[in-house]
Amino acid sequence: MQTGYNMSSDRKNTITKKAYAKVNLGLDVIRRREDGYHEVRMIMQTVDICDVLTFTRQERPGIVVTTDKEELPGDESNLIYKAARLVTETCSVREGIKIELQKRIPMAAGMAGGSTDAAAVFHGMNEMFGLGMDEDEMCALGVKIGADIPYCVKGGTALAEGIGEILTKLPDAPACVVLVAKPDIDVSTKYVYENLHAESLEYHPDIDGMRAAIEEGDLRGMAERMGNVLETVTVNAYPVIREIKEVMKKSGAWNALMSGSGPTVFGIFGEEEKARKAYNEIAQANLAGQLFLTGWAERNARKS
Repeated sequence: MQTGYNMSSDRKNTITKKAYAKVNLGLDVIRRREDGYHEVRMIMQTVDICDVLTFTRQERPGIVVTTDKEELPGDESNLIYKAARLVTETCSVREGIKIELQKRIPMAAGMAGGSTDAAAVFHGMNEMFGLGMDEDEMCALGVKIGADIPYCVKGGTALAEGIGEILTKLPDAPACVVLVAKPDIDVSTKYVYENLHAESLEYHPDIDGMRAAIEEGDLRGMAERMGNVLETVTVNAYPVIREIKEVMKKSGAWNALMSGSGPTVFGIFGEEEKARKAYNEIAQANLAGQLFLTGWAERNARKS
């Protein structure tokens, strides 16, 4: 890794980065590997829901992480801390860093909240300390602590393969209105994958067809091919996920899907009015504690 620690005096003492959530437009599991990881094929997409990380340079070496959520510790178990320590050690950063997190992405939700925060740490420390890392170098570091982190470093629309670290950039997904609903339950990713029987799955989403639809700018074709094999585990354990999907579809969503290992559900709408109808019905039925009416994260915003 060709990086250099820049001690120039023109570096900022404080910078802010946004860390965008993701959804899985398609998630297929090919097999369980001998090392325990699962080989996947996924189409990932950033949505305009983000955490905000503020970085402050400290003269004394060390890492301090604070969060605005009591249930989210700032200790060594936090991916933010792990990412900062990895950058500090790999790039021989001699100053300290304080990172303050404003958490907006739902937690334990299948939206890569922790991974995208870690990706923001790579971007933020790279800028603050003038490390000169490019995105591929950040991805190489990120995969050491989380399979979703390389995607979060780059964002946008991408095909992810391997354990999620082999990325192929795709054209931006067609614009639409996206309704995101996170019910008041937390789902363990470990539990979902341990209870997934990849070798006996009868259904596999059409990832190649979805990719072609995206490349053609065909929103309906993309939406019709949305699928997630992890629903075979999570939806059976938590029926509220199915209920939310049904409300979205009845309200006019072209499709609705669980993101990642869940429990978050997102619906694709061609009209905001229909998305608002679904929003109101889900809220009135008390099916989700967190609701977002949003869209894809714009290219320029993702680089902020």
